[in-house]
Amino acid sequence: VLSFIIFICYIASLAASFMMAPLLEFLLALFLFFAYASKLNEKFKGVHWPLADFLRCVTAAIIYFAISIAAVSKYSDGASKAAGVFGFAATIVFAFDFYITFNDLVAFLKQGSSDDAPEGRKTEDEDSDSDSD
Repeated sequence: VLSFIIFICYIASLAASFMMAPLLEFLLALFLFFAYASKLNEKFKGVHWPLADFLRCVTAAIIYFAISIAAVSKYSDGASKAAGVFGFAATIVFAFDFYITFNDLVAFLKQGSSDDAPEGRKTEDEDSDSDSD
């Protein structure tokens, strides 16, 4: 929702050249929302969904921070200032989401490494059994 508000503010401002970043972020967030809502993350196991969400949060926080600084410092109209202020708020929200998603990503990666570990141990045990024969 915040990305959509920022997108509308940039359309109404003199800083309309910045409107593409909030639009893309809004569409990407909408896609991931519907992917999780329709359980696509359970159907497509090959895609690392927590990593995709993590990268989306990191890039969104960085991009919103950069364009907000540019919009507030370079343009003097009210819509640009509002978009910049909402952009700084979005930076904070995405940084918080980045923190939460990072914890999910670590749990996801630990789960993946624990699934791989028994297979590695089995082959080592089999190798030591064949050496003793």
